[in-house]
Amino acid sequence: MVEAFAHAAGSIARHVPGGAVGFKGVLLHIHVAPAASFEMEELAEAQCVAGRGIVGDRYYEGSGTYSPKPDTREVTLIEQEALDALARNDPPLQAGPIALAPGDHRRNLTVRGVPLNHLVGRRFRVGDVILRGGRLNFPCKYLEELLGLPVYLPLYNRSGLNCGIERGGVIRPGDAIELLDDDGA
Repeated sequence: MVEAFAHAAGSIARHVPGGAVGFKGVLLHIHVAPAASFEMEELAEAQCVAGRGIVGDRYYEGSGTYSPKPDTREVTLIEQEALDALARNDPPLQAGPIALAPGDHRRNLTVRGVPLNHLVGRRFRVGDVILRGGRLNFPCKYLEELLGLPVYLPLYNRSGLNCGIERGGVIRPGDAIELLDDDGA
């Protein structure tokens, strides 16, 4: 794994002021897969471990599709708002609306009210767990193949955020999400 603030994107963004502040988001869903290409399983709570990921997830175990490639991916997040846009065919890049269930997109955490594109190089809290935004995620053809849906273009620039875990703990759906000061980084 590459520590989030050591990632090329995270290390640059870390020293650039700006971005959304004052938001209050919420964790909607937690999903993990025990190995690459396995179906995602929804959890009622998850143990997050700094430097590893979510206990039971493929990237915690080092058995994910991209595990051999050094990167920041202890926890991945996606906005519910991006999934809502797909469901209403916005933007209309494909033949019609695409409904993705929370486990279909293969990110660990589905969140609402959190501007993920603003969190590269930033620290934020999910419940008692502190995450560090390392880089934006991008859709891949692998996801299109797994789902059999044309999601590559509609998810471009809104495919979520890859994070490292600064402080571990247990997270649960309903946990609040908020930006933290830069102290302690």
